[in-house]
Amino acid sequence: MTTPNFYPMQIRLFITGGTFDKEYNEIDGKLFFEDTHVPEMLELGRCKLDINVRTLMMVDSLDITKDDRDIIVHNCLHVVEDKIIITHGTDTMVETAKELAGKINNKTIIITGAMVPYKFGSSDGLFNLGAALAFVQTLPHGIYISMNGKCFSWDNVRKNKELGLFEKII
Repeated sequence: MTTPNFYPMQIRLFITGGTFDKEYNEIDGKLFFEDTHVPEMLELGRCKLDINVRTLMMVDSLDITKDDRDIIVHNCLHVVEDKIIITHGTDTMVETAKELAGKINNKTIIITGAMVPYKFGSSDGLFNLGAALAFVQTLPHGIYISMNGKCFSWDNVRKNKELGLFEKII
């Protein structure tokens, strides 16, 4: 009997900002970016996966430009890992997913985010990150959006702003 070969699976995690990483200024009540919370979240979740984390940008998704999306696509294309998670603001993650889908078909890419900043304590970010980590290890190549414990194909999802969740279009 032969033992199967198990190769360690490295996951690439790109950070782009979004509500996931926003901080709250108690003086003026505004949200802002300082640094990513992802390493802290991975530690809090006792994550033991081999994850290579890189911050690409720290922007609100409403402020993401075509150049920013080109940076995201370029980085996804040029890493050796075929399992990628992107933290992203929820308002335009579908647009970024569309850009990725038009250029990449040999990797599993999960885009996730949060409706409430991680630092608020009641954030969905930790749960969404954990779900994305599970989905990226099990789904076939493709571009997906993972929110609220669900995973959607990039071309069959929308953000329902009235209900504050993601849902299938059809």
